[in-house]
Amino acid sequence: MTAPTTYAWEIEARDLEVKAGRRKAVDGVTLTLGRGVHGLLGPNGAGKTTLIRALATVLKPSAGTLSLLGEQDLRRARRKIGYLPQEFGHYRRFTVREFVAYVAWLKEMPDREIPAAVQRAVDRVGLADRADDRMRTLSGGMIRRAGIAQAIVNDPEVLLLDEPTVGLDPAQRLRFRELLTELGSDACVVVSTHLVEDVAAACTDVVLLSAGKLVFQGTPAQLAAAGTAEHPGDSPLERGYSALLAFPGRPGTW
Repeated sequence: MTAPTTYAWEIEARDLEVKAGRRKAVDGVTLTLGRGVHGLLGPNGAGKTTLIRALATVLKPSAGTLSLLGEQDLRRARRKIGYLPQEFGHYRRFTVREFVAYVAWLKEMPDREIPAAVQRAVDRVGLADRADDRMRTLSGGMIRRAGIAQAIVNDPEVLLLDEPTVGLDPAQRLRFRELLTELGSDACVVVSTHLVEDVAAACTDVVLLSAGKLVFQGTPAQLAAAGTAEHPGDSPLERGYSALLAFPGRPGTW
């Protein structure tokens, strides 16, 4: 019997560079992420989506090293990754159940495990009563929840969510935060978001990017402590966020 693979970190990047076209969208990022929920923050154009896509093995780094679940051959790690992009394609004629099952098949899950895994994923995102409805009949928020279901259907060890709360109403966002907490107990979850309050409610760790560079990595409390009452923002976290972005590369200064 083969011993299970062990690794220090679920995600480990060293001097990572990733290009978006000719532009270096991720510029020399070094970070390690383990189990828990990690909020990925930054202004538009900071490189969040490019970093998420690289972690999802959609984009190939142009320099540096990236290890996922102890693997530098990233294709070997794909079966253990869940990914929700900002925009995802789906067949409009598929039911929710068929869509999630199709993604489970693409992830090469054993056929005998797929029905139960699909039902569990659909239940967790609150779509059990719409599981047999066609995707084309769903609201924008429901489609987003179906996207979350396909990302978690294989019980991934690394879960990458790019703006997952877009289109969710306040009650759904609260339920989603609870789900994040559940998922983070067994997996490394990276959530790219513009909503600082989501980070405060669900994340154990915060990664802040600006102009493709890592500006800050620490706890939400440490992020809040970086700001003062003089910095813009309606909450300590927002004020810390503002302070750290004032001079990228010089955390905690104004």
